[in-house]
Amino acid sequence: MSRASEDSNRRMLRARDAMDRSYAEPLDVAALARLAHVSGAHFIRTFKETFGETPHRYLQRRRVERAMFLLRSTDRTVTDVCTAVGFSSLGTFSRVFAEVVGEPPSAYRRRGPLAPVPSCFGMRWLRPSEKTAVPEKPGTDVRP
Repeated sequence: MSRASEDSNRRMLRARDAMDRSYAEPLDVAALARLAHVSGAHFIRTFKETFGETPHRYLQRRRVERAMFLLRSTDRTVTDVCTAVGFSSLGTFSRVFAEVVGEPPSAYRRRGPLAPVPSCFGMRWLRPSEKTAVPEKPGTDVRP
């Protein structure tokens, strides 16, 4: 791996880490691109090449992942979970959740509380995969 490639990966990891830390806050491409020291268009292109999905889709998946945990481990309403994980619209949240998980948030919640296993196992079992996610645009594939 070349030094330039390593540097690019570090920059993308820096931005992805910021997304992981601040997933519930409004995030925009321009701010993330500044963290990675690249232009917005270059950031989107390089992020997708590095991680296999666009920054927008990655952020949506992270938010849904957190929502999955909250829906099955708390008694918060679906609307409260929606806003807690960073979505501003319940309709968008429900649509994206169903695309990523395969069922609406209310149906997912009906599965009941999470099994008492170490959280690292639970997170791995429940983590939505970019390979199973629905593409952002009809007729496109999520995988690189």
